[in-house]
Amino acid sequence: MRRVGILTGGGDVPGLNTVVKGLVWALEEAGCEVVGLRRGWRALVEIVPRADADSSDWVVRLTRASTRRIDRFGGTVLHSSRVNPALVRPEEVPAHLRDLPFPRSAHGHLDLTSQALAVLDFLRLDAVVPIGGDGTLAFARRLDAEGAAVVAIPKTMDNDVYGTDYCVGFSTAVTRSVHYINDLRTAAGSHERFLVVELFGRYSGETCLLASYLAATDRALIAEVPFEPARVASLLLADKRANPSRYAVIAVSEGAYPLGGRPKEAGAADAVGHRKLGGVGEAVGEVLRQETGEGVIYQRLGYLMRSGPPDSLDQLVAKNYAALAAELLLAGETGQMVAIVGGRYTAVPVEALAGGVKRVDVDRFYDRDQYRPRVRDVLGLPMFLH
Repeated sequence: MRRVGILTGGGDVPGLNTVVKGLVWALEEAGCEVVGLRRGWRALVEIVPRADADSSDWVVRLTRASTRRIDRFGGTVLHSSRVNPALVRPEEVPAHLRDLPFPRSAHGHLDLTSQALAVLDFLRLDAVVPIGGDGTLAFARRLDAEGAAVVAIPKTMDNDVYGTDYCVGFSTAVTRSVHYINDLRTAAGSHERFLVVELFGRYSGETCLLASYLAATDRALIAEVPFEPARVASLLLADKRANPSRYAVIAVSEGAYPLGGRPKEAGAADAVGHRKLGGVGEAVGEVLRQETGEGVIYQRLGYLMRSGPPDSLDQLVAKNYAALAAELLLAGETGQMVAIVGGRYTAVPVEALAGGVKRVDVDRFYDRDQYRPRVRDVLGLPMFLH
């Protein structure tokens, strides 16, 4: 490996800068030049692959000196986007590509993979390291299938990338959630109200489940199990009356929905069909008011879960994922994703990402009737309960 590209895609999470720094330092020490691709995969469709074109807004040289302090902060210095070059709307195709005959899907999206490959070749990249979740790594699989050298690193606060027990950003999201839930108890207790806290989590309720378990919420609604609103209200009213401080707490995944209903979405769909989620916690709060006549505090944590520096566990995993990815690159072992499986660091083929979906093991870790975590018989289980 002589020249390696790094990018971050999808939502930002704490720990991304730690991964970037770790990769740069390890690869530079081995004599590699490292290039940052700015704004995720979007760089590969925006860059004009000509020597006379200005690509400075999309490419940045990464060195030990330029990355010295970045791991002290959250977010990503490379910025991010949700662009998948294989699924680009016609109106989002850059001007310099609009007259070219790219393949079109049945849904009208254009496949600009050939452009992405041309840009990788133009930039003389021997390999690319995408750091992202399912959406970002879906295109990593495509590049691998096309013969490009890829080593992927999983990140998402939902912890839902298939093939690994752990994704960078998960621990910090849980830590932040537990902190805010417990802080909000003071207001709920002071005013003797229900506290409804809505957490990120589109399809996987793992963040909500673990945060609820650690914060000892009274109830938790996860994305995998539809809930019965009147029953939730009845259970929480009993919880509130049993509490000497006369309040009760429920955590809600943003992807949770009532029996016979759908997740609450708003806005236009993105290229892969996702609309913005959010508001189910407010709806749950309204049900509580109507069913019980009691007061409600509703708090949507949202971006507070993914802002600020990483906690110690995310720093540890991010540094070790970076070290493992660098080892794979230097050994020429591409087409891999770094991972933790069974509590141990390992690597799995990137094609394994398409092998299934990762969701909460409801039968093992959740009580459907009582709407709360059910964690027991942990002897022999990995730390992340998979």
